[in-house]
Amino acid sequence: MTVVDPRPSDLAYERVADVIPPVEWAGFADDVDAIHALKAERHAVVLAHNYQTPEIFHGVADLVGDSLALARRAQEVDAEVIVVAGVHFMAETAKLLNPGATVLVPDPLAGCSLAESITADDVRALKAAHPGLPVVTYVNTSAAVKAESDVCCTSGNAVAVLRHVTREWGVERAIMIPDEYLAANISAESGIEVVTHPGRCEVHERFTPADIAQIREDHEGVVVITHPECPPEVVAASDFAGSTAQMQAFVEREQPARLALITECSMSDNLAAMNPGVDMIRPCNMCPHMKRNTLAKIRRSLETMTHEVTLDATTAERARRAVDRMLAIG
Repeated sequence: MTVVDPRPSDLAYERVADVIPPVEWAGFADDVDAIHALKAERHAVVLAHNYQTPEIFHGVADLVGDSLALARRAQEVDAEVIVVAGVHFMAETAKLLNPGATVLVPDPLAGCSLAESITADDVRALKAAHPGLPVVTYVNTSAAVKAESDVCCTSGNAVAVLRHVTREWGVERAIMIPDEYLAANISAESGIEVVTHPGRCEVHERFTPADIAQIREDHEGVVVITHPECPPEVVAASDFAGSTAQMQAFVEREQPARLALITECSMSDNLAAMNPGVDMIRPCNMCPHMKRNTLAKIRRSLETMTHEVTLDATTAERARRAVDRMLAIG
């Protein structure tokens, strides 16, 4: 009797059966199988951010996580080709940390409102206006902005980075860019004053305290957890605030009976697939940039080896220092 090994798409569907109906998965299966074959052929890996849809996150990704996790894994991965299913700044970061790899993005128009809110000239102007202050820059920025910075941070390590750099520089405040809401929330948590820039995440800035109040009214006993890119008054109205990785750890540790995630839509879908015992309320906003990534585009990217991310050598060297300092802090 001949035993036929299950297809990659069959194995992947076991992980998403609770969130993707069989009829919908039927439209994904061929691309999932083709991508797995192409990864083997190209010696490639797919990095996927938490905001990717479940068929990408659970179906074809080799490494998943928030910005910090993907940065660390991009540095460590042994592959000739890295496909970044995320947004463009994440692909730039992967190239910074693994310059010998070919880094591809499935859609070159997958941008970020935060990354587009600030330029290298803006950073130079802030430094001129506030001499002597270290510049802590969110990873949701271009390589050119990172190159003008002293150290990078993510939402998960921002408090640790801010405390470290102000202590190292012997100052009581810092420039923290570009997300003004993240900066305000991190300043409140750390007790360190920050100078910031009027950048916002178009997903998280739309949530309001009224949204939280309505969720609590409609869903008795719900636990509300929030991303720190949300307005401070939204964070204050929540039960817990943290990065996408910290949110995931909270859910896995606490296993709340009913949970509302105040963040991007696919984060809820992916956590629901991993935690079937949690009743997931989904008051989400969708990131249009993250959703530019699809299985068909990832497949096409590997078939044609497009779209490659390249960086100016001088800019890359300076930006890499800021990211490396972040990773050294931990």
